[in-house]
Amino acid sequence: MQCFRRLFSSSYHPLIARRASTSAITLRPYQETCLQACTAAIEAGSTRIGVSLPTGSGKTTVFISLLSRIPPPAANERATKSLIIVNSIELARQSAQQVGRLFPDWHVEIEQGSKYQASGQADVTVATYQTLNNDQRLLKFDPQTMKAIIVDEAHHAAAPSYRRILARFDPDIKHKEVEFDSEEIKHKIPIIGFSATFGRHDGLALGSIFEQIVYHRPFSEMIQEAWLCDVRFTTVKAKMNLREVSVNSATGDYSPTSLARIINSETMNGLVVKAWLERAASRKSTLIFCVNVAHVQALTQTFRRFGIDARYLTAKTPVLERKTLVQSFRDGEFPVLVNCAILTEGADIPNIDCVVIARPTRSRNLFSQMIGRGMRLSPNTGKTDCRIIDFVDTDERLGGLVTSPTLFGLDPLKLDVDDEDASSLEQRAAALRNPSSDILNVPRPISVEFTDHVDPFALPALDGKAIKLARLSRFAYVDCGNEIYVLELLTKGFIRIERGEHNVFVARYTPAAHYTGPAAAALKLSPFHTSREIVVNEKLEDVIHACDTYVINNIFRNSSPNGHVYFSLLLRSAAWRRQPASEAQLNFIRRRWEKQSAYMNSDDREEMLENMTKGGAAIVITRLRNGSQARFIKKAKVSLKEQKEAEKELQRQAREVVKVGYLPV
Repeated sequence: MQCFRRLFSSSYHPLIARRASTSAITLRPYQETCLQACTAAIEAGSTRIGVSLPTGSGKTTVFISLLSRIPPPAANERATKSLIIVNSIELARQSAQQVGRLFPDWHVEIEQGSKYQASGQADVTVATYQTLNNDQRLLKFDPQTMKAIIVDEAHHAAAPSYRRILARFDPDIKHKEVEFDSEEIKHKIPIIGFSATFGRHDGLALGSIFEQIVYHRPFSEMIQEAWLCDVRFTTVKAKMNLREVSVNSATGDYSPTSLARIINSETMNGLVVKAWLERAASRKSTLIFCVNVAHVQALTQTFRRFGIDARYLTAKTPVLERKTLVQSFRDGEFPVLVNCAILTEGADIPNIDCVVIARPTRSRNLFSQMIGRGMRLSPNTGKTDCRIIDFVDTDERLGGLVTSPTLFGLDPLKLDVDDEDASSLEQRAAALRNPSSDILNVPRPISVEFTDHVDPFALPALDGKAIKLARLSRFAYVDCGNEIYVLELLTKGFIRIERGEHNVFVARYTPAAHYTGPAAAALKLSPFHTSREIVVNEKLEDVIHACDTYVINNIFRNSSPNGHVYFSLLLRSAAWRRQPASEAQLNFIRRRWEKQSAYMNSDDREEMLENMTKGGAAIVITRLRNGSQARFIKKAKVSLKEQKEAEKELQRQAREVVKVGYLPV
């Protein structure tokens, strides 16, 4: 302990006599495999590599052991020192302590804030990236003396603050504030990133920092091999109204301010506590993740109203109080610790046997980080597994909410998850998985189909709806979409049926006015008289039957001795419908076609026009005159917007999928 007091003292100096190494490292099989993958990549010439290991896998042990296997480069034997970059003082202390345990003969220093001032000459320096963004602090570390740089929680490395630091050690990493002298460094410095969630959902390319992922270990394999504790998943379905929550365009995740307004409610907080009481009241150490400080405080008070000793931790908690609180929780002195983005990364509290995700997220990385807090083994505390409780919205607007089932490729709304382990969820996923589908290879839609808004240029398909309409009448009613049906009466006007108020169908007859000549054109007289109501009924078949009777008995009654000669032209089987379309019909269609050109395939339309009959042209023109095109274009715009959002969401999710191989820049 006296050595570590010297170690973390600002007056610690590397010339203090080294202790002889007294401990041997016993690595787990996968850790050894990981180290071999790293050294093989470095020997092959890759100097910017990434390693993906889940929480609890011993990342710190792996990267410290890796430093012992990286020799000084032949081109520069002065390069014997290493720099470990972390993102918090807690991680800095943990890493430095582990260096002392594994290699007690190494000189190790911490560079952080005003308390820890490193000399830049130690064998290993552990520094926070916040401190290294100070030029005076960063300049302590001469690239000529560096044999390797480790970046912990490396999914942050693409951020400008990290890039600014790393650009000093590698000319291939660019930053606008860093000017690099290509002759300054005689060797390539390996930069190795370690993370449990090696991906970003905000679009910043990790490939601009790391060339490739050389090793990846999913948490499911770690559980199966008993390197992590077993996990029991419970997903609670609730109407959270996430459709009302805005999504940050940069990150793709929910906006915290907007999310807090929905989640931090008496109803939701009560549901969280009740779910915990029903499924986790016997758990000894529960960690809960909230949206913001107000949510942390409100949910803690809700637990206390139920008589549960819950305490909370936020960024505003003083450092000493935070350390005391975490240690008390680690010692099992109280059962529930509520926090907001404090214990997401780097928290080493093995006794956690329950994690409650009370802040919904669309980030697979963040979700994995949160549940990972409970996956460490802790046999000394009697821990056998960890309960994960999360919540799924039953009425989500955009999709993309990450829950326990979605980690396994399952739809949380289509199955109930309660007290299931990782193995059972993987079996469910395997039973449903389509080998031909892949999140990274989803085919783009090439056309859009609408059930309520028909494409006015598409001729009717012989589907169930068309067959039903044909059975209701011999006359050629045209389905214009949106439950609008029109029967053109040649020179007599038209009948239009549509669903009106109170969910009933209304049929109206609009007679032709027959205004002709220059005077009618100059006065812009309508070619139709005022429409008149024919029938109102709840059933479409009754309305069409009444309209047919009206056509025969009223509209065409005096047109010929029995009217048959004229109304027979309205039949779907009329001979004129099979004749080639007239040039006037085709010209009318072409003029309107341009308005819809962005939403259709031009080659298909031209071929359709070449083979169009008068009957087919009449259908298209009827639809165009009755608003089908406007409705279709409006729906098409919405659909294209949704398609772009869906593609953007797939790309965001794909960025969070980790696999061994080269990273896109």
